[in-house]
Amino acid sequence: MPQPLSDGAQRLVFGILVVALVALGIYLSVAGLRGEEEPEQQQGQASGDTAGSDEAQQPEPAAPSPIPTTDAADMSVMDWFPFSEEDFQAAATVAQRFGAAYGTIDYTQSPEAYYDSLAAFTTADYARTVEQSSGAGALWGEMAEQEAVAAGRANVESVRHFDDESIVFVVRTQSIVEGGDSAASDLGDFAVTMVRERGEWRVFDFQPAEAGNLGDGG
Repeated sequence: MPQPLSDGAQRLVFGILVVALVALGIYLSVAGLRGEEEPEQQQGQASGDTAGSDEAQQPEPAAPSPIPTTDAADMSVMDWFPFSEEDFQAAATVAQRFGAAYGTIDYTQSPEAYYDSLAAFTTADYARTVEQSSGAGALWGEMAEQEAVAAGRANVESVRHFDDESIVFVVRTQSIVEGGDSAASDLGDFAVTMVRERGEWRVFDFQPAEAGNLGDGG
């Protein structure tokens, strides 16, 4: 029969086993950490390689191409305006007709008939205030007694201002009176602002030219 180990020998063997187990645990832990780090390092290297490859594959920016230019002889001036030549002509025609209507007054009729003749050329909003824009009412009683009739004339002198929505013309107006004390009266220059309403050019504002109307049709 084998002889049992003494107490001292048993303690020595137990201590050796404990030390061996601790060393084995440490070894396994370190080996596991290294195993986790290696894939991450490999992935990082692969990502770096890909980024470097993408940078290498990016095309160089193309040089800007020269813009086309137009010779002076080929320039079309009307292309630079927000309206066509036909639009300017159509708006000017209405402005001129309104100026003529402003100077055309039959004092044998009612003032309302005169204001209605002006409103035929204006926007819906301005038609409600056109009476205040005309000074004809102040002399209506006196001129009606004389049964005076005035024929208006008007002429577009210039374009004062325009934008994407409106055009302002300077219109010279005259009123030739028959049956009154004077034969003709120059009414002066007026700034007539034209805007589009329901597809037609309409008078948006009308005031003496020296008032500096810039025609904000917004």
